[in-house]
Amino acid sequence: MTTPPHPSAISSHRDVDPVVLRRAVRGTFVGNLMEWYDVGVFGYLIATMGPVFLPEASPSAQVLFLLGAFASTYVCRPLGGIFFGWLGDRIGRQKVLFITLSLVVLATFTIGLLPGYDTIGLAAVVLLILLKVLQGFSAGGELTGALTFIAEHSPDRRRGFYCAFLDAGSFFGFAAGATFVTMLQLTFGHQAMVDWVWRVPFLVAGPIGLVAIYMRLKVEESPLFAELHDQRTGQTTTPPTPLSTIRANWRPMLQTAILVASANTAGYAFTSYMPTYLSGLNNLDPLISNLLGVPVLILMAVAMPFVGKLSDRVGRKPLLWIGSVWTVVFSVPAFMLVNTGNVPLVVAGLVLIGISVALYMGSLAATLPALFPTEHRSSGLGMSYNIAVAVFGGTAPLIIETIIRGTGTHISAGFYLSAMALVGLLAVRTLKETAGQPLTRLATASRPAPQASELSTH
Repeated sequence: MTTPPHPSAISSHRDVDPVVLRRAVRGTFVGNLMEWYDVGVFGYLIATMGPVFLPEASPSAQVLFLLGAFASTYVCRPLGGIFFGWLGDRIGRQKVLFITLSLVVLATFTIGLLPGYDTIGLAAVVLLILLKVLQGFSAGGELTGALTFIAEHSPDRRRGFYCAFLDAGSFFGFAAGATFVTMLQLTFGHQAMVDWVWRVPFLVAGPIGLVAIYMRLKVEESPLFAELHDQRTGQTTTPPTPLSTIRANWRPMLQTAILVASANTAGYAFTSYMPTYLSGLNNLDPLISNLLGVPVLILMAVAMPFVGKLSDRVGRKPLLWIGSVWTVVFSVPAFMLVNTGNVPLVVAGLVLIGISVALYMGSLAATLPALFPTEHRSSGLGMSYNIAVAVFGGTAPLIIETIIRGTGTHISAGFYLSAMALVGLLAVRTLKETAGQPLTRLATASRPAPQASELSTH
């Protein structure tokens, strides 16, 4: 497993304390790992949890309900992005990241304690959805807050490398959750999983999450926000509101939303939908199908810091071009290969999708924070990123399943991914290259002139 590196002998436009940087990378890495551990667990337990919460429904209705419950996680994600983004620009990145991780851990652990339908009826369904909504609200501030935090800690010439560890943590977390669930299925069998073992992966999140929270508490506030806070001290300038952030940053917010929609459509199709898709193939054993994606997930996670490092050398835009074009060209062939049910061909199809996701995520992690000035970075990124994820990312499994059922052909899912990547190409074309440039310089260049209504003097 790739681990956060020791940041020694770093060339940068500004001084970076290696110890502080190492703590920042480690703290954000484990937080994202924790969030996506839950995504992996839930995605791989969809077929198991159906009989627990809707025992009287048909298997297809159970799958659609749980895909909908997964999508409900993203209903409140934009609200979480707005609230925690604003809070991060107001009180600091580190405090907000402690709150969001604590809520994610609490919601995940509580799912493992839920009674089933046989015990409390429809109340079990309602409670499950409410907990998924709480996860979405808190996750709305988790990833974008972490992106802001690590970007502001990173040395300018290696920002791509260090920021890419966030998404690497996400995919390692998903792989850990998926692997743990599959091992439990192999050990205990289907009936025991339905009876009680499905709870174990959620309950394990409790102690693991406490360790992650402790590690995050050891991280110092980002230097750029600390500088901004010092500038505000003793002044009467009001921190920006969500509305003022939108007015001042509508262009980078639109670019972010389009890029995130394109990348996360492919990402969530691979991580959250593919286990359900593979389990429905007649000539593929469900347990084998669960394991097939795990090695590809790990390879993707390992590759992301190297993609980020390459983006520090050649620029973000060239890699985003390659990732978008790759998705356009290879999404349909990937689903054709997966649909054969032949294990080597299935793996080849997964690799084709995995390459596009690794190129996207490894490049975007450092691209997006650099689009915003420091005083708007957390809120601008939080709003635009989470709206796009809510509409196109978390709903991707449900949309793809609906498209396949409506068209009657599985390759229609590939056409959907290709179409989203084409839209993403339009946003890549409008980007300015930010690799190697100080965030302070980028912030100064993009900072709007202050409004008279927002300033007051003694």
